[in-house]
Amino acid sequence: MRHVFIRAGAAAVKTTDYFNQAYGPTYYVCRFQEPGVAEKEFAPAHARHLMTRILSDRFSERAAGKEPKDGGDDADVALPPWLTEADIDYFAAAFEKTGFTGAINYYRNMDRNWELAAPWADAKVTVPTKFIVGDGDLTYHYAGIQDYLHKGGLKADVPLLEELVVVPGAGHFIQQDRAQEVSDHIHDFIAKF
Repeated sequence: MRHVFIRAGAAAVKTTDYFNQAYGPTYYVCRFQEPGVAEKEFAPAHARHLMTRILSDRFSERAAGKEPKDGGDDADVALPPWLTEADIDYFAAAFEKTGFTGAINYYRNMDRNWELAAPWADAKVTVPTKFIVGDGDLTYHYAGIQDYLHKGGLKADVPLLEELVVVPGAGHFIQQDRAQEVSDHIHDFIAKF
């Protein structure tokens, strides 16, 4: 997302302004900006519900801020094969202790990261690279991303791109969702060196 995260010059648009324009103020990145607001919604008492919803979804548009049409009852949420009740318990216990502010602050710092990265706006990634993404990942469906990935934009920015892998049926948490497949891709790539 070079046009969002590391853009310099007169055409530059802050990351949060871009998301606001593209997806509106209810989009999760936009909703997370005002301290305290998301913390109320993501109260530690709701940690189990939130982790079940976030991790069970393929991080779709709905998971990124839209209200569930099913009323939000966790009883009807089938955990994906890679996720267990023990996993949910672990994550929920951690967030019950700490709250979600630390995780949310990542999104609150996006504009600052965008500013700090500006000097490298035209930098190329010049190491051998393999890119892996799930076709169910929300970020794979951002406006213009598939064209960027598949029509030469990524290759122009990463000249030593050796392979672009789109894993059918995998979501945002691809390293858990398809752990063996991702590990095999990484191993096969590194083994060449």
